Amino acid sequence: MTAHPPVSKLAGMTVPVARKLRKKLTDAEHRIWSRLRLRQLDGMKFRRQAPIDQYVVDFLCLEKRLIIEIDGGQHTVQSDKARTAWLEAQGFTIVRI
Repeated sequence: MTAHPPVSKLAGMTVPVARKLRKKLTDAEHRIWSRLRLRQLDGMKFRRQAPIDQYVVDFLCLEKRLIIEIDGGQHTVQSDKARTAWLEAQGFTIVRI
């Protein structure tokens, strides 16, 4: 098993941004969260709007190093490409809906 660097929360803007985003879930995020919370999916613990270094991901299961992203108007191909590459280099698997 390959060791991956720990997930770090950057001081500064990332954590406050994540907190704000948790209060403003989109309809799609709210529906997905209602199915992921409380370990409803195979007993996996998910966090919503979780900071990972300079990024905030929609849903994160640290145990499985799994990220679920709900693509919407705020996502662009160019910014998602760099973000995805960095997250995958950290050992995460990303599922986009």
